[in-house]
Amino acid sequence: MAKVVIFGILDTAELAHWYLTNDSEHEVVAFTVHEEYKKEDSFQGLPLIAFEKLQEEYSPGEYFLFAPMTGKNMNRLREKVYLEGKEKGYRYISYVSSKATVCGNEIGENCFILEDNTLQPFTKVGNNVVMWSGNHIGHHGEIKDHVFFTSHVVMSGHCTIESYCFFGVNATIRDYSHLKQGTLLAMGASLTKAETEEWGVYLGNPAKKMEGKKSFDVY
Repeated sequence: MAKVVIFGILDTAELAHWYLTNDSEHEVVAFTVHEEYKKEDSFQGLPLIAFEKLQEEYSPGEYFLFAPMTGKNMNRLREKVYLEGKEKGYRYISYVSSKATVCGNEIGENCFILEDNTLQPFTKVGNNVVMWSGNHIGHHGEIKDHVFFTSHVVMSGHCTIESYCFFGVNATIRDYSHLKQGTLLAMGASLTKAETEEWGVYLGNPAKKMEGKKSFDVY
């Protein structure tokens, strides 16, 4: 069991508090945000602390962080907060729902894996990865750091997902695919190519690359 401070005061932080309270052994003790966004002194009945002053009240030696934020700016906003916490000396928990199916997978820190995800054997998950509910993660794959799966995404076997990728609802990825850094596969898109381009946006079925746009321009 860890004593945990959650970063954020928006929906994802509220959900994280619910999941940790109702489906983990961890104890949520406080919330934190950057000082410019701190308008109150509490959230969900717990102290709300300015991130810049967090170490003064919640020592990194005693408390853990959890920052399960959205995928905005192609996960780079979440990465920034994650790295700031690391610089302060904090360790991170991960949350894996008791209603997810996992098979001894290697899962990194600050991951938020919700109910009805299926992670087949021999697939590794990096740090700071979010999997919303109901995804199928195929066998013998690798998901690197700062990746976001929305819901009902199918990732077939033997895929490599590089950092900063984002997958819309009902996206499908064929087996043996290599998705380069920053790939955005849109809602309902079906990737039949074996490889994408860095920071590319792919739409449709079969998925085609959007010309003239980078993923960080779109999301």
